[in-house]
Amino acid sequence: MVATASVMLPLGTTAPEFSLPDAEGRLVSLSDFEDAPALLVVFMCNHCPYVKHVADALAALAREYQDRRVAVVGINANDADNYPDDAPAKMAEEAKRRGYAFPYLYDETQEVAKAYRAACTPDFYVFDGERRLVYRGQMDSSRPGRNTPVTGEDLRAALDAVLDGRVVPEHQTPSLGCNIKWKRGNEPDYFG
Repeated sequence: MVATASVMLPLGTTAPEFSLPDAEGRLVSLSDFEDAPALLVVFMCNHCPYVKHVADALAALAREYQDRRVAVVGINANDADNYPDDAPAKMAEEAKRRGYAFPYLYDETQEVAKAYRAACTPDFYVFDGERRLVYRGQMDSSRPGRNTPVTGEDLRAALDAVLDGRVVPEHQTPSLGCNIKWKRGNEPDYFG
């Protein structure tokens, strides 16, 4: 496994707009979450071992924080032609199998991933109630092949700070995972 780190979008960045279909074709937009006190955007996919490593814990964390009114959305921007395990039909199967209670969207053009400067799967972004970026980094320090449990410690600390009205510390550890599978010729300037 060759790991790619987050690009670390500047803190304070306004959440880029999106309107993307879920696996059943229903469009979900950034504006659908305007009343939430916090928004967690996760760039993810089905086949990446780093995502598989955290998937069950992410599903549980999402349910827990959705109960606290945090909006959660997963976005898959991988090239499904070359990575068929990441195609929308497989996304629907994965969401059901993992118990994802959040919209799992497909970014076929990869333009949303570029707007967020997403680089890896998983790549986590937390926005406050005004949709300003307050956290971008790892879920926690657990990685595939390490004998450390997935706790979601870093992500939880950021979400708790937003919900409690506290400032999220600026020192943040980049997420690490598989690179987003860009379509040939569509690679962003920050890739590679």
